[in-house]
Amino acid sequence: MTKPASAQMYDPRYPVCLHVYGELVGDRMDCIFTSMKECQASAVGAPATCLVNPFYAPGPARPGRPER
Repeated sequence: MTKPASAQMYDPRYPVCLHVYGELVGDRMDCIFTSMKECQASAVGAPATCLVNPFYAPGPARPGRPER
C-alpha cells in the first residue's frame, strides 16, 4: 500500500526552510523562517532539519538616502 505524496511548498519569501519528517509527524517543508538560528530553535526535539530555501527570491532592495 502506498501513501499519497504530500505537496512540499518552498515559499520564495523566506530564506530558510524546516524539513519535518517521520511517520508520527508526517513529511512536510515549512519555509517560514528568516534565519537559520530561528529555524533551529523550532527544530529542537523534533525529527527535522533546517536548510536554505533553494527558491528564495529576496524582494527588491529598498532605496536608501541619496548620497550628498
